Amino acid sequence: MKDLVDRLRLIRSPTIGPVSYRHLLSRFGSAAAALDALPDLARRGGGAAPRIVPRAEAEREIAMVEKLGGRYLLLGQGLYPRLLAELDNAPPVITVKGDLTLLDKPSAAIVGARNASAAACRFSRGLAHDLGAEGIVVVSGLARGIDSAAHDGSLASGTIAVIAGGLDVAYPPENEERQRAIAERGLLVAEMPPGTEPRARHFPYRNRIIAGLTLGTIVVEAAPRSGSLITARLATEAGREVMAVPGSPLDPRAQGCNGLIRDGATLIQNAADVIEVIRPFGSIARVASPVIPFEHPATDAGNDERARIEELLGPSAVPIDEIVRLSGMPSGTVQLVLLELDLAGRLDRHAGGKVSLTA
Repeated sequence: MKDLVDRLRLIRSPTIGPVSYRHLLSRFGSAAAALDALPDLARRGGGAAPRIVPRAEAEREIAMVEKLGGRYLLLGQGLYPRLLAELDNAPPVITVKGDLTLLDKPSAAIVGARNASAAACRFSRGLAHDLGAEGIVVVSGLARGIDSAAHDGSLASGTIAVIAGGLDVAYPPENEERQRAIAERGLLVAEMPPGTEPRARHFPYRNRIIAGLTLGTIVVEAAPRSGSLITARLATEAGREVMAVPGSPLDPRAQGCNGLIRDGATLIQNAADVIEVIRPFGSIARVASPVIPFEHPATDAGNDERARIEELLGPSAVPIDEIVRLSGMPSGTVQLVLLELDLAGRLDRHAGGKVSLTA
């Protein structure tokens, strides 16, 4: 219980993101030790002491999750999904409610337009049903349109809904009954604490979980620059399969899918096509997920080293490996300085292991 409270205090603190959380746990060995180290690390990065979530606040959250009938899955512990743990920015803590055995089975995501056509919704519902009949768990985001159709088609066989808000918040409101049914017969997954109303910034975080939980992502309808294409991009970055259903070039909702296929996504027409793509990966067992290693420097970074690393940073994102190469410093030293800057609120982390100074 104490470790859970400390982990919640750490990840719910405003300056702590998933990457810095993993570095802190790897470097200090426990959430409690990391919490003790935060003020000094932030000071060395040029910032003020960060706000740390009080113990009572974390304990209230735990009590609320228990009251809702949910539970926590923690990165680095046995129940946490292995595929999700492979992401560099995997959520350190997720809350779940429902059938945890679904996390043991191979899964595929089905995502698409909220304003989907009737034909696309029917196709998604049928595809989800057929995948379920083959033992594939369907994952989606419980949005209007394609997501809702995919959940409906796979509810009987196994579906996972990743939501952008808290476990107790139905969004959109008309999906309240559907969300309740998934909690009873499938599995709900949330990164945000209970009571959180979803905001625009939460949906990309949700999308990375959808992509990270699955062997591949299927996009049914998607306009250019839609959230579904973000999920597809995140799946590509995670090394997962991206599949798309072609549509009429006259329908704007098909432009995203047709573009994905043009750029190399696998064209999908039925469940057999999906299974042919993801089946070679085999079944996915749920095992303990590792915490990424943090190379310890022999000594903490000095002022000259910090200045040199900051000099190499700017508003444009650059790979951390490039900073290591140009600085000539050990990787552990560079990572430590970046962690200090991150905790001080002076560093932005980007996909692909890139960083930049906060504007």
